[in-house]
Amino acid sequence: MRCSNCGICCAETEMLLSKKDIQRLKHKGYSPNNFVHYDKQGYANLKNSNGYCVFYNSQTRQCNIYVDRPQGCRVYPVIVNEENKIILDKLCNSRTSISKTEKTHKGKRVIKLLEIIDSEALERIHNSDEPVSAE
Repeated sequence: MRCSNCGICCAETEMLLSKKDIQRLKHKGYSPNNFVHYDKQGYANLKNSNGYCVFYNSQTRQCNIYVDRPQGCRVYPVIVNEENKIILDKLCNSRTSISKTEKTHKGKRVIKLLEIIDSEALERIHNSDEPVSAE
């Protein structure tokens, strides 16, 4: 994919995070308190600041953690819609640069990632040692 660095995907992001995403960013020195919030269903979500992902630099139009970005960001703009179909997000202006092969490959990764994230959210709900807020 050829990203245009428009920042649309980073605006008011609703990106879900896996435990691996959180651990990778913690290992890089970022405090989870600064980049993750947990909803009442147990999902870990990437925080926003000033209308964008906390890691997006709106002046340079670049991701400050690009090399270590969450898995959901890596597969974007391949997403799952309400009917559980793999689609390309219409918000992404660069979606036309994705080949069918890349869409298929990333689609498989999206499905596996969502299964992991769903499992982790359920685990958080049933395990009180991880933070879950009512945001």
